[in-house]
Amino acid sequence: MLPDRPTLLVADRIAGTEHDAVLIKSGKIAAVGSADSFETQGIAIDRYAGTTMVAGLGDAHFHPLGFVAAISRLNVARCASFEELADKIQRAAAGLAPGQVLIGTRLNDDALAERRLPTRADLDAIVGDRPMMLYRYCGHVAVANTAALELSGVGPDAVDPNGGSLDRDEDGRPNGILRETAISLCGDVLGQRSGDLTREEVLNGLSGLVGSGLTRLGAIVATGGFFGVRDELDQLIDLAPDLPIHLSVLVYAETADQIERAAERLSNAGRRLSFLGMKDFTDGSLGGHTAALRQPYNDWKTELGTSRFDLERIDPMARRSLALGGSVALHAIGDAACGDVIDYFSDLRDEGVEAELLRIEHASVLTDTDVERLAATGAVASVQPAFLASETEWLGTRLGGRVEDTYRFKTMQEAGIPLAGGSDCPVEPPFPLAGMAVARDRAGMVPHESLNARRALELFTDGVSVALREPAPLSIGARADFTLLDVDPLTASPDELRSAHVVSTWIEGVPHLPEPFEWDQ
Repeated sequence: MLPDRPTLLVADRIAGTEHDAVLIKSGKIAAVGSADSFETQGIAIDRYAGTTMVAGLGDAHFHPLGFVAAISRLNVARCASFEELADKIQRAAAGLAPGQVLIGTRLNDDALAERRLPTRADLDAIVGDRPMMLYRYCGHVAVANTAALELSGVGPDAVDPNGGSLDRDEDGRPNGILRETAISLCGDVLGQRSGDLTREEVLNGLSGLVGSGLTRLGAIVATGGFFGVRDELDQLIDLAPDLPIHLSVLVYAETADQIERAAERLSNAGRRLSFLGMKDFTDGSLGGHTAALRQPYNDWKTELGTSRFDLERIDPMARRSLALGGSVALHAIGDAACGDVIDYFSDLRDEGVEAELLRIEHASVLTDTDVERLAATGAVASVQPAFLASETEWLGTRLGGRVEDTYRFKTMQEAGIPLAGGSDCPVEPPFPLAGMAVARDRAGMVPHESLNARRALELFTDGVSVALREPAPLSIGARADFTLLDVDPLTASPDELRSAHVVSTWIEGVPHLPEPFEWDQ
């Protein structure tokens, strides 16, 4: 229920302005100004001394059900060795019925003492004949044990699917490591047997995001399964009346008809769940060696990554989304994939497609020429500063001198490319303040690409609004979504931002106190 009585929300300051108060009516912004300039008769007053108000923080690229799975199901991110991996997996399996499927997330081979991915033989030694799959934290690589491969019909003679591959042992048989589209060979089958996330798990997980100051998400939602969660779209639509925050949905589907059906269902779901457009992949991840590069990886000299740019697949879905008034969002990390997407967006722009409807997700490795070409399209770049914090130990090893062309936030901003900030959670933690901090100090990597404090804040406020095609933050008539902090993000240092606290998060004029959750438990 939206509050009927007007409310004056007062902080010490509104970041970057001379004002300190917002008048809220029926869940929307009625006025912004100084508290002492408002006539307050008949108005409720909420004062938060010692706080700075910013527009409600957002995340332009977020997997909501993948996030819930990461905090409520098997999460192996903190495992530092195969021994620790085995202990955690066995404890999770102990609570399951015999033969029940086990799916885990956030495997990080670069953090393991063995410095490699486990194989099916390694998992067999841990869980025996229980079907099991572990997703690498990037979501672009997974490992299945023998029982999972057999259940899915992946035998010794299995062939690589388009846009994916199966790693093989010395005898040429699949060793359980699945890359890109090969993940679905097992993931689709196991996901249907792993059990739905419960209503309580999803709502509690999303409610916990207010503790990060988040009020809205650019939600990546599959019509089927992803990250081991089945029927993502169905689950969210069922929960739509009770969603605690706003989800603008980018639909990941297989056909144009699925995009249209999803758009229709989302348009009738409720005010906090809406159709934003379609999303698809053109490559993988740098961590998994599947991002598509023009030159081989520095630490894998024969490997260019995996191109998933399939115009026969992507174009019909993109055009259906555009016809429905939706956006086209394409994942591209390596420079080869980014070049393919820029070519495609350039063609769409030549046909008259509006720039605001085009999004490149990640745009991680960009040459000078491609920065200029992307800027010319006017497309939004949805970027994830937190990638830098988790990739510092190996990014240079993967790319060598191309690190200079990676996560070029300042260069992109100065070229006029609209930037929107996000986390790609559960790939990275759902903490926008930490994202702002690393956008400024870049975890020490290529410091000349740092953003200043204002631009870093705008990534998660104004930039998200552009990417989600919402009214400008703090504009009259916009939703009354605000985040109140115990620091001013424009004057706090990056480290002070990392340790800052969210005092209150307001969504449609209603305050919510932080509800903490344990990340990477």
